[in-house]
Amino acid sequence: MTAPDAALQRERKLSLPELVALLRRDGCLSEAEARRLGGVTIGSVHPLVFLAEQRLADASRPGTALTMDRLLSWLGNRVGQAVYEIDPLRINVGAVAEVMSRAFAERHRILAVEANRDSVVVASAEPFLYGWQGNLEHVARRPVTRVLADPRDIVRFTAEFYTMARSVRGAGAGNTGRSQPPAVNNLEQLLDMGSRQELDANDQHVVSIVDWLLQYAFEQRASDIHVEPRREVGKVRFRIDGVLHPVYELPQAVCAAMTSRIKILGRMDVAEKRRPQDGRLKTRTPAGGEVELRLSTLPTAFGEKLVMRIFDPEVLHKGFAELGLEADDLVRWNSMTGAGNGIALVTGPTGSGKTTTLYSTLRQLATDEVNVCTIEDPIEMVEDRFNQMQVNHGIDLDFSTGVRTLLRQDPDIIMVGEIRDLETANMAVQAALTGHLVLSTLHTNDSPSSLSRLLELGVPAYLIRATVRGVMSQRLVRILCENCKVPEAADPQAWAALVGHAGPAPAQVFAPVGCRACRQTGFVGRRGIYEVLLNSPAVEETIVTRIDTAAVRRAAAAEGMQSLRESGAQRVLRGETTIEEVLRVAPAGNR
Repeated sequence: MTAPDAALQRERKLSLPELVALLRRDGCLSEAEARRLGGVTIGSVHPLVFLAEQRLADASRPGTALTMDRLLSWLGNRVGQAVYEIDPLRINVGAVAEVMSRAFAERHRILAVEANRDSVVVASAEPFLYGWQGNLEHVARRPVTRVLADPRDIVRFTAEFYTMARSVRGAGAGNTGRSQPPAVNNLEQLLDMGSRQELDANDQHVVSIVDWLLQYAFEQRASDIHVEPRREVGKVRFRIDGVLHPVYELPQAVCAAMTSRIKILGRMDVAEKRRPQDGRLKTRTPAGGEVELRLSTLPTAFGEKLVMRIFDPEVLHKGFAELGLEADDLVRWNSMTGAGNGIALVTGPTGSGKTTTLYSTLRQLATDEVNVCTIEDPIEMVEDRFNQMQVNHGIDLDFSTGVRTLLRQDPDIIMVGEIRDLETANMAVQAALTGHLVLSTLHTNDSPSSLSRLLELGVPAYLIRATVRGVMSQRLVRILCENCKVPEAADPQAWAALVGHAGPAPAQVFAPVGCRACRQTGFVGRRGIYEVLLNSPAVEETIVTRIDTAAVRRAAAAEGMQSLRESGAQRVLRGETTIEEVLRVAPAGNR
């Protein structure tokens, strides 16, 4: 770390001329660029922001630019302060908002980012301003640790954090004087929770909290929002790239009011808190795009748990390559779905991307010459190219009844949300036998197991051989962040576990690190790994009443089927993901 110059200790704001001179002195800026910037006037723009937006070449590191991260790292090294990336998912907003007033934070352009009993960490983009530090330490009665942060983040999150904290306090204050809920220790007391007084779900503070929650979830690429009541507080978590992250803790009463607000938006029964409910709503992202949310409530010991699954309509417009289905696997899948009749199955656990695969396939098949009909539970994404029908158990409209009805609608292609029972399976088989293409899903670990599952449901082996064109099993693996992944030597034992046999491990694989672009996770987005089983003559011979799934796998592998782990190994070799990530999502017996 460079020892701070004596001149740097003088209290003042950062200025563009000073930064340019220091960058030039440290060899980070060329003489020509330094001269060009010498006469520039930037007004009220922070000099770090101005320099970062110029995308100047870093003379000390050829081929790289003076980005905000690089500038902060350089400045932090000069002044002896650590660089801090403000990640709202890791910050206790309620606690840091109590450290100082919003007016004090905005006046000095600072923001508390960590607060505990022993110290406070405060982010600033002005390392040479010290006047506020003594006052804050006196009021907080704790020492202050200073860190450097992006000035744009400080301005943005100061507004967001204090607005959110004010809304939570305001909503909580609205409960003052009302009867407080008794401690809930058992299920019997849960049944009386709906009768107590609660916050108004339409209270402006509650509305603001819900708006902030939804907008922030879209921004963070969350696929699900969990609102979970506990004894004293409610917890909010986002699922991002398949992993849940804690986001916020709310007072229990505020959490209940927020759930009621979302139920109102989803046209659900707000008064009914004792049974599960489903709903949906449509809203917009900060960028203006429409997004649908599927809502589900569950009565728990401390109130209603709410899960909102976010469906981005843009997923429908993604090509197979963007989903990860490519090369031989794509050729096999197209041969299954391009046959014009028969059954093509997609299998995998919940959240493995089955619905996205089916929608993308249907969108490709849905031309003006064909009639595409679906029966779903529920309709997850509305697409005007399809005729979509939703299961309704209240009027005995289930999958099998839906397929029977759709067969009278002159369909060419039928998508059945899931084959759950023998009646639905039989209707799918009958549809396939009468010349229709049927797409559907099963919940099994791999492709060979799907044939076994159909037999267990009661479908005769000869009908499976005659109608099933093939099965595709899939999983989603997280993709390494291109900005921060680093090469490393592969672990021979982990590689052997992945490929199923001992042998030389690859000389180089990549590992996650974490940076601003990936929110310090090391991963950005997910793509599929696939196992595509074609029902060839060799595979048909193995489909008997007492089926041996190992024999099915051997026959399919001999004809080129790649297992999930082998598909994942290809992504590891291409530097897209890690061995550990593939082992995490692909079943152990799948080789």
